[in-house]
Amino acid sequence: MAFAGRNPVLSLALAGLTIAIIFNEIAGLFRGYKGLRPAELTGLVNRDSALVVDLRPFADFDKGHIAGAKNVLMTQFDPENPQLKSAKSLPVVLVCKTGQSAGTAAKRLRKAGFEKVYVLDGGIAAWQQADLPLVKGRG
Repeated sequence: MAFAGRNPVLSLALAGLTIAIIFNEIAGLFRGYKGLRPAELTGLVNRDSALVVDLRPFADFDKGHIAGAKNVLMTQFDPENPQLKSAKSLPVVLVCKTGQSAGTAAKRLRKAGFEKVYVLDGGIAAWQQADLPLVKGRG
């Protein structure tokens, strides 16, 4: 209380940040999918054979993508796609440039009945910042 009395601006900032963090965590519980950090994605692929779906344009995908990722344009993304439908029992991780577009696709997968849906937080940019390898070309 003494701190709050002497530092009202800092106290308000702390309260605001606390509320924002709590709101963000609660919103994450209701969005229907889980965000992953790059290291968590690596573990999920190695442990559970997760399907990685890269939603970026073909040219961006060809410049560098996560090994084993399948490229599906966001404009052509369809949860009923045979390639996706056959992976309904597997974890599916959606990747885009920064992590924003993948959230929309993740919600569509959840609505279509996929239970293990993830999004790479920060997208391919976060993967690169973590100094993890990318594969070039259509491989």
